[in-house]
Amino acid sequence: MTLYPKLILDALATVRYPGSGKNLVEAEMVADNLRIDGMKVSFSLVFDKPTDPFMKSVVKSAETAIHTYVSKDVEVSISTESRQAARPEPGKMLPQVKNVIAVSSGKGGVGKSTVAANLAVALSKLGYKVGLLDADIFGPSVPKMFQVEDARPYAEEINGRDMIIPVEKYGIKLLSIGFFVNPDQATLWRGGMASNALKQLVGDAEWGELDYFVLDTPPGTSDIHLTLLQTLAITGAVIVSTPQEVALADARKGINMYTNDKVNVPILGLVENMAWFTPAELPENRYYLFGKEGTKRLAEELHVPLLGQIPIVQSICENGDKGTPVALDENSVTGQAFIELARNVVYQTEKRNAELAPTEIVHTHK
Repeated sequence: MTLYPKLILDALATVRYPGSGKNLVEAEMVADNLRIDGMKVSFSLVFDKPTDPFMKSVVKSAETAIHTYVSKDVEVSISTESRQAARPEPGKMLPQVKNVIAVSSGKGGVGKSTVAANLAVALSKLGYKVGLLDADIFGPSVPKMFQVEDARPYAEEINGRDMIIPVEKYGIKLLSIGFFVNPDQATLWRGGMASNALKQLVGDAEWGELDYFVLDTPPGTSDIHLTLLQTLAITGAVIVSTPQEVALADARKGINMYTNDKVNVPILGLVENMAWFTPAELPENRYYLFGKEGTKRLAEELHVPLLGQIPIVQSICENGDKGTPVALDENSVTGQAFIELARNVVYQTEKRNAELAPTEIVHTHK
Protein backbone atom coordinates (compact mmCIF):
# COMPACT_ATOMS: atom_id res chain seq x y z
CA MET A 1 0.00 0.00 0.00
CA THR A 2 1.28 3.48 -0.87
CA LEU A 3 0.51 6.34 1.51
CA TYR A 4 0.03 9.87 0.22
CA PRO A 5 -1.02 13.12 1.96
CA LYS A 6 -4.64 13.21 0.75
CA LEU A 7 -5.35 9.79 2.34
CA ILE A 8 -4.11 11.08 5.69
CA LEU A 9 -5.96 14.43 5.44
CA ASP A 10 -9.22 12.70 4.45
CA ALA A 11 -8.92 10.54 7.57
CA LEU A 12 -8.22 13.60 9.74
CA ALA A 13 -11.26 15.36 8.24
CA THR A 14 -13.42 12.78 10.04
CA VAL A 15 -12.22 14.06 13.45
CA ARG A 16 -14.03 17.02 14.98
CA TYR A 17 -12.45 19.46 17.42
CA PRO A 18 -14.94 19.67 20.35
CA GLY A 19 -14.21 23.36 20.99
CA SER A 20 -15.56 24.55 17.62
CA GLY A 21 -17.32 21.54 16.11
CA LYS A 22 -15.18 21.88 12.95
CA ASN A 23 -13.07 18.99 11.65
CA LEU A 24 -9.29 19.18 12.06
CA VAL A 25 -8.61 20.10 8.43
CA GLU A 26 -11.37 22.71 8.24
CA ALA A 27 -10.19 24.24 11.55
CA GLU A 28 -6.67 24.47 10.08
CA MET A 29 -5.28 22.44 12.95
CA VAL A 30 -3.07 20.18 10.81
CA ALA A 31 0.36 21.82 10.50
CA ASP A 32 2.10 21.84 7.13
CA ASN A 33 4.85 19.49 8.33
CA LEU A 34 3.19 16.23 7.23
CA ARG A 35 5.92 13.65 6.50
CA ILE A 36 5.40 10.20 4.97
CA ASP A 37 8.16 7.60 4.96
CA GLY A 38 6.90 4.20 3.79
CA MET A 39 4.28 3.28 6.39
CA LYS A 40 5.41 5.95 8.84
CA VAL A 41 3.44 9.18 9.13
CA SER A 42 4.34 12.20 11.28
CA PHE A 43 2.76 15.65 11.63
CA SER A 44 1.77 18.27 14.22
CA LEU A 45 -1.66 19.37 15.41
CA VAL A 46 -1.91 23.08 16.24
CA PHE A 47 -4.01 24.24 19.24
CA ASP A 48 -4.78 27.81 20.28
CA LYS A 49 -3.33 27.44 23.76
CA PRO A 50 -0.72 25.12 25.28
CA THR A 51 -3.27 24.30 28.02
CA ASP A 52 -6.06 23.20 25.63
CA PRO A 53 -8.31 20.77 27.59
CA PHE A 54 -9.09 18.68 24.48
CA MET A 55 -5.48 18.19 23.38
CA LYS A 56 -4.99 14.57 24.51
CA SER A 57 -8.36 13.31 23.30
CA VAL A 58 -7.99 14.99 19.88
CA VAL A 59 -4.50 13.50 19.35
CA LYS A 60 -5.88 10.04 20.27
CA SER A 61 -8.86 10.47 17.89
CA ALA A 62 -6.57 11.56 15.05
CA GLU A 63 -4.44 8.46 15.53
CA THR A 64 -7.52 6.21 15.62
CA ALA A 65 -8.93 7.84 12.45
CA ILE A 66 -5.74 7.08 10.48
CA HIS A 67 -5.76 3.46 11.67
CA THR A 68 -9.47 3.13 10.83
CA TYR A 69 -9.64 4.90 7.43
CA VAL A 70 -6.13 4.30 6.07
CA SER A 71 -4.57 1.19 7.63
CA LYS A 72 -3.98 -0.19 11.09
CA ASP A 73 -0.38 -0.85 10.03
CA VAL A 74 0.46 2.87 9.75
CA GLU A 75 2.98 4.03 12.35
CA VAL A 76 1.60 7.40 13.49
CA SER A 77 3.62 10.04 15.29
CA ILE A 78 1.71 13.22 16.26
CA SER A 79 3.27 16.19 18.05
CA THR A 80 1.41 19.28 19.30
CA GLU A 81 2.07 23.00 18.87
CA SER A 82 0.20 26.02 20.16
CA ARG A 83 -0.54 29.33 18.47
CA GLN A 84 -0.21 31.13 21.79
CA ALA A 85 3.15 31.06 23.54
CA ALA A 86 3.16 29.20 26.85
CA ARG A 87 3.07 31.02 30.17
CA PRO A 88 6.59 31.17 31.63
CA GLU A 89 7.32 28.54 34.24
CA PRO A 90 6.87 29.38 37.96
CA GLY A 91 9.71 31.43 39.36
CA LYS A 92 10.35 33.09 35.97
CA MET A 93 7.02 34.80 35.44
CA LEU A 94 8.00 38.36 36.33
CA PRO A 95 11.49 38.90 34.92
CA GLN A 96 11.25 42.71 35.14
CA VAL A 97 10.07 42.81 38.76
CA LYS A 98 12.83 43.51 41.26
CA ASN A 99 11.10 42.84 44.60
CA VAL A 100 7.97 40.87 45.50
CA ILE A 101 6.58 41.85 48.92
CA ALA A 102 3.83 39.74 50.54
CA VAL A 103 1.67 41.67 53.01
CA SER A 104 0.22 39.06 55.31
CA SER A 105 -1.68 38.61 58.56
CA GLY A 106 -2.44 35.64 60.74
CA LYS A 107 -6.11 36.61 61.01
CA GLY A 108 -8.71 38.82 59.34
CA GLY A 109 -9.83 42.20 60.60
CA VAL A 110 -6.41 43.66 61.38
CA GLY A 111 -6.37 46.05 58.41
CA LYS A 112 -3.98 44.09 56.19
CA SER A 113 -5.56 45.29 52.92
CA THR A 114 -5.50 48.90 54.15
CA VAL A 115 -1.80 48.52 54.96
CA ALA A 116 -1.06 46.83 51.59
CA ALA A 117 -2.90 49.55 49.60
CA ASN A 118 -1.30 52.42 51.49
CA LEU A 119 2.16 50.83 51.41
CA ALA A 120 1.83 50.61 47.59
CA VAL A 121 0.76 54.29 47.41
CA ALA A 122 3.56 55.40 49.77
CA LEU A 123 6.21 53.47 47.76
CA SER A 124 4.92 55.13 44.59
CA LYS A 125 5.13 58.56 46.30
CA LEU A 126 8.78 57.79 47.11
CA GLY A 127 9.38 57.45 43.37
CA TYR A 128 9.29 53.66 42.90
CA LYS A 129 7.44 51.75 40.15
CA VAL A 130 4.79 49.75 41.99
CA GLY A 131 2.27 47.00 41.23
CA LEU A 132 -0.40 45.77 43.66
CA LEU A 133 -2.04 42.36 43.29
CA ASP A 134 -5.15 41.71 45.35
CA ALA A 135 -4.56 38.01 46.03
CA ASP A 136 -7.38 37.89 48.58
CA ILE A 137 -9.48 35.76 46.24
CA PHE A 138 -12.47 35.41 48.57
CA GLY A 139 -12.61 38.99 49.87
CA PRO A 140 -11.12 41.33 47.28
CA SER A 141 -11.06 44.93 48.53
CA VAL A 142 -8.57 46.70 46.25
CA PRO A 143 -11.20 47.76 43.64
CA LYS A 144 -13.13 49.66 46.34
CA MET A 145 -10.04 51.08 48.04
CA PHE A 146 -8.83 52.59 44.76
CA GLN A 147 -12.31 53.55 43.50
CA VAL A 148 -11.98 51.39 40.39
CA GLU A 149 -14.86 48.98 41.02
CA ASP A 150 -16.22 49.51 37.50
CA ALA A 151 -12.87 48.82 35.81
CA ARG A 152 -12.82 45.82 33.49
CA PRO A 153 -9.24 44.97 32.48
CA TYR A 154 -8.86 43.90 28.87
CA ALA A 155 -6.39 41.55 27.20
CA GLU A 156 -3.90 42.54 24.53
CA GLU A 157 -1.75 40.29 22.37
CA ILE A 158 1.90 40.74 23.36
CA ASN A 159 4.63 38.48 21.92
CA GLY A 160 2.10 35.87 20.82
CA ARG A 161 0.30 35.71 24.19
CA ASP A 162 -2.99 37.23 25.33
CA MET A 163 -1.96 39.35 28.33
CA ILE A 164 -4.23 41.09 30.85
CA ILE A 165 -3.42 44.82 31.08
CA PRO A 166 -3.51 45.96 34.75
CA VAL A 167 -5.67 48.93 35.74
CA GLU A 168 -3.64 52.04 36.68
CA LYS A 169 -4.58 54.42 39.51
CA TYR A 170 -2.41 56.86 41.47
CA GLY A 171 0.56 55.64 39.40
CA ILE A 172 0.12 52.03 40.61
CA LYS A 173 -0.64 49.00 38.42
CA LEU A 174 -3.54 47.08 39.98
CA LEU A 175 -5.18 43.70 39.46
CA SER A 176 -7.79 42.00 41.59
CA ILE A 177 -10.07 39.02 41.16
CA GLY A 178 -12.74 41.58 42.13
CA PHE A 179 -12.53 42.98 38.57
CA PHE A 180 -13.74 39.67 37.16
CA VAL A 181 -16.54 38.65 39.56
CA ASN A 182 -19.87 40.18 40.57
CA PRO A 183 -19.11 42.35 43.64
CA ASP A 184 -22.55 41.61 45.12
CA GLN A 185 -22.12 37.85 45.13
CA ALA A 186 -19.94 35.67 47.31
CA THR A 187 -17.10 34.00 45.40
CA LEU A 188 -17.62 30.27 45.93
CA TRP A 189 -14.65 28.56 44.38
CA ARG A 190 -12.87 25.33 45.05
CA GLY A 191 -9.19 25.70 45.93
CA GLY A 192 -7.99 24.62 42.47
CA MET A 193 -10.11 27.22 40.65
CA ALA A 194 -8.95 30.00 42.97
CA SER A 195 -5.31 28.98 42.53
CA ASN A 196 -5.62 28.93 38.74
CA ALA A 197 -7.25 32.37 38.71
CA LEU A 198 -4.39 33.69 40.83
CA LYS A 199 -1.74 32.19 38.53
CA GLN A 200 -3.42 33.96 35.60
CA LEU A 201 -3.34 37.32 37.41
CA VAL A 202 0.39 36.82 38.02
CA GLY A 203 1.62 35.04 34.90
CA ASP A 204 -0.81 36.18 32.21
CA ALA A 205 -0.69 39.90 33.02
CA GLU A 206 1.58 42.58 31.58
CA TRP A 207 3.11 43.86 34.83
CA GLY A 208 6.19 45.18 33.02
CA GLU A 209 9.03 46.78 34.92
CA LEU A 210 8.41 47.19 38.68
CA ASP A 211 10.59 48.03 41.66
CA TYR A 212 8.01 46.64 44.09
CA PHE A 213 5.22 44.14 43.47
CA VAL A 214 3.01 44.19 46.58
CA LEU A 215 0.78 41.16 47.25
CA ASP A 216 -2.29 41.64 49.42
CA THR A 217 -2.60 38.02 50.59
CA PRO A 218 -5.70 36.43 52.18
CA PRO A 219 -5.79 36.36 55.99
CA GLY A 220 -4.54 33.23 57.74
CA THR A 221 -2.67 30.39 56.06
CA SER A 222 -4.32 28.68 53.09
CA ASP A 223 -4.01 27.07 49.65
CA ILE A 224 -3.70 30.52 48.13
CA HIS A 225 -0.51 31.20 50.10
CA LEU A 226 0.94 27.91 48.89
CA THR A 227 0.04 28.83 45.28
CA LEU A 228 1.81 32.20 45.66
CA LEU A 229 4.89 30.55 47.18
CA GLN A 230 4.99 27.98 44.35
CA THR A 231 4.47 30.63 41.65
CA LEU A 232 6.57 33.59 42.78
CA ALA A 233 9.94 33.99 44.41
CA ILE A 234 8.82 36.26 47.27
CA THR A 235 11.57 38.68 48.36
CA GLY A 236 10.14 39.16 51.83
CA ALA A 237 6.98 39.24 53.94
CA VAL A 238 5.49 42.11 55.93
CA ILE A 239 3.28 40.84 58.76
CA VAL A 240 0.40 43.04 59.93
CA SER A 241 -1.07 42.72 63.43
CA THR A 242 -2.97 44.76 65.98
CA PRO A 243 -1.60 45.03 69.54
CA GLN A 244 -4.12 42.53 71.02
CA GLU A 245 -2.85 39.22 72.38
CA VAL A 246 -5.26 37.21 70.21
CA ALA A 247 -4.01 38.95 67.05
CA LEU A 248 -0.39 38.46 68.10
CA ALA A 249 -0.92 34.72 68.56
CA ASP A 250 -2.16 34.54 64.95
CA ALA A 251 0.68 36.77 63.74
CA ARG A 252 3.11 34.13 65.06
CA LYS A 253 1.42 31.51 62.83
CA GLY A 254 1.74 33.81 59.83
CA ILE A 255 5.43 34.32 60.56
CA ASN A 256 5.97 30.58 60.92
CA MET A 257 4.35 29.94 57.52
CA TYR A 258 7.03 32.04 55.79
CA THR A 259 10.04 31.08 57.91
CA ASN A 260 9.66 27.30 58.11
CA ASP A 261 12.52 25.47 56.40
CA LYS A 262 10.47 24.42 53.34
CA VAL A 263 9.54 28.03 52.50
CA ASN A 264 12.39 30.27 53.70
CA VAL A 265 10.87 33.65 52.88
CA PRO A 266 12.58 36.34 55.01
CA ILE A 267 10.36 38.42 57.31
CA LEU A 268 11.09 42.08 56.51
CA GLY A 269 9.30 43.09 59.70
CA LEU A 270 6.02 43.66 61.53
CA VAL A 271 3.50 46.48 61.22
CA GLU A 272 1.41 47.40 64.26
CA ASN A 273 -1.90 48.59 62.86
CA MET A 274 -4.53 50.33 65.03
CA ALA A 275 -1.64 51.08 67.40
CA TRP A 276 -3.62 53.85 69.15
CA PHE A 277 -6.57 56.14 68.53
CA THR A 278 -6.02 59.84 67.98
CA PRO A 279 -9.11 62.08 67.70
CA ALA A 280 -8.85 64.67 64.92
CA GLU A 281 -9.63 67.49 67.33
CA LEU A 282 -6.99 66.33 69.87
CA PRO A 283 -4.04 65.29 67.66
CA GLU A 284 -1.62 65.07 70.61
CA ASN A 285 -3.74 62.54 72.51
CA ARG A 286 -3.25 58.78 72.17
CA TYR A 287 -5.78 56.22 73.42
CA TYR A 288 -4.58 52.59 73.37
CA LEU A 289 -7.82 50.78 72.54
CA PHE A 290 -6.31 47.36 71.81
CA GLY A 291 -3.43 47.30 74.28
CA LYS A 292 -0.12 49.08 74.06
CA GLU A 293 2.81 48.11 71.83
CA GLY A 294 2.06 44.38 71.74
CA THR A 295 3.38 44.07 68.17
CA LYS A 296 6.50 45.98 69.16
CA ARG A 297 7.19 43.47 71.94
CA LEU A 298 6.57 40.55 69.55
CA ALA A 299 9.04 42.07 67.05
CA GLU A 300 11.67 42.36 69.78
CA GLU A 301 11.04 38.80 70.95
CA LEU A 302 11.37 37.38 67.42
CA HIS A 303 14.31 39.67 66.52
CA VAL A 304 12.55 41.17 63.51
CA PRO A 305 12.18 44.90 62.80
CA LEU A 306 9.07 46.87 63.74
CA LEU A 307 8.46 48.63 60.41
CA GLY A 308 5.76 51.00 61.55
CA GLN A 309 2.96 51.82 63.97
CA ILE A 310 -0.19 53.04 62.25
CA PRO A 311 -2.68 54.97 64.41
CA ILE A 312 -6.45 54.74 64.06
CA VAL A 313 -7.76 57.98 62.67
CA GLN A 314 -11.33 58.38 61.43
CA SER A 315 -10.02 59.40 57.99
CA ILE A 316 -8.37 55.98 57.32
CA CYS A 317 -11.75 54.24 57.05
CA GLU A 318 -13.42 57.16 55.27
CA ASN A 319 -10.63 57.45 52.71
CA GLY A 320 -10.54 53.67 52.17
CA ASP A 321 -14.28 53.64 51.49
CA LYS A 322 -14.04 56.68 49.18
CA GLY A 323 -11.20 55.12 47.19
CA THR A 324 -8.56 57.69 48.17
CA PRO A 325 -5.91 55.88 50.25
CA VAL A 326 -4.83 58.04 53.19
CA ALA A 327 -1.15 57.78 52.17
CA LEU A 328 -1.94 60.18 49.30
CA ASP A 329 -2.01 62.97 51.89
CA GLU A 330 1.58 63.17 53.13
CA ASN A 331 0.69 65.96 55.57
CA SER A 332 -1.77 63.86 57.59
CA VAL A 333 -0.60 61.96 60.68
CA THR A 334 -1.47 58.64 59.05
CA GLY A 335 -0.04 59.62 55.68
CA GLN A 336 3.27 60.33 57.39
CA ALA A 337 3.08 56.98 59.21
CA PHE A 338 2.69 55.15 55.87
CA ILE A 339 5.54 57.09 54.22
CA GLU A 340 7.72 56.11 57.20
CA LEU A 341 6.56 52.48 56.80
CA ALA A 342 7.45 52.55 53.07
CA ARG A 343 10.93 53.95 53.81
CA ASN A 344 11.52 51.18 56.35
CA VAL A 345 10.30 48.51 53.90
CA VAL A 346 12.73 49.83 51.26
CA TYR A 347 15.59 49.84 53.77
CA GLN A 348 14.87 46.29 55.00
CA THR A 349 14.41 45.01 51.41
CA GLU A 350 17.75 46.45 50.31
CA LYS A 351 19.42 45.06 53.44
CA ARG A 352 17.85 41.64 52.78
CA ASN A 353 19.01 41.66 49.13
CA ALA A 354 22.55 42.60 50.15
CA GLU A 355 22.84 39.92 52.85
CA LEU A 356 20.77 36.95 51.64
CA ALA A 357 20.50 34.85 48.49
CA PRO A 358 17.39 35.37 46.32
CA THR A 359 14.30 33.46 47.50
CA GLU A 360 13.41 30.32 45.55
CA ILE A 361 9.90 29.17 44.84
CA VAL A 362 8.53 26.31 46.93
CA HIS A 363 8.65 23.01 45.05
CA THR A 364 6.13 20.31 45.95
CA HIS A 365 7.32 16.75 45.80
CA LYS A 366 4.70 14.29 44.68
